[in-house]
Amino acid sequence: MSSWEPEAHHLSVTRTARYYTLGRPGPSVQTCWFVLHGYGQLAGSFLEAFRPLADASRLFVAPEGLSRFYLEGFSGPVGASWMTREDRTAEIADYVAYLDALYTRLQAQLPNAALHVLGFSQGAATACRWLALGRARARRLILWAGDVPEDLPAEATRRLPTPELVFGTRDRLIDVTRRQQLVARLERLDLHPVVHLFDGGHRLHEPLLRELLSARPS
Repeated sequence: MSSWEPEAHHLSVTRTARYYTLGRPGPSVQTCWFVLHGYGQLAGSFLEAFRPLADASRLFVAPEGLSRFYLEGFSGPVGASWMTREDRTAEIADYVAYLDALYTRLQAQLPNAALHVLGFSQGAATACRWLALGRARARRLILWAGDVPEDLPAEATRRLPTPELVFGTRDRLIDVTRRQQLVARLERLDLHPVVHLFDGGHRLHEPLLRELLSARPS
């Protein structure tokens, strides 16, 4: 075997991340919602679902995944991803640092706001890793059509607030068996999730979204 083998190295660089907001930061804001999009989505279009819920007491923040790509071939619609399996440890560290930095940037303008986090699909795993491995502490965590990553260490999952799980009853990616397995695993981790169901598929559901975001945390 040749001794000349490729060696992987890493170099941290500065890059520009994009995020969108809905609402105005200030002392009147009581809840700061970080809403994390799913695979292949963009933050601006994802945030549109929250427009009917905007008021002076809420600030919605939609960070965008750092990796963009064409959804169909080499042109046309563009989406973003939080990570892939390639060099995953570095990608996770990068987006945890990114979300920490963004939240720190906003905190000074939000003296009275509690952090609430909603992650959709791939964004659900991203939300969990951020709150488990980063510096931010959230009062609520809604995992919509997603789950808690199985590779998170048990001690890290203890930093998560009680997860609220939302599933469509016709979601082809998460069927009844998968839902039951997920809830059972989280119970074993002593997380005791709250489960919400709606009649629909792998998508946000406006009536339930409104109900959940308007509810006061227990």
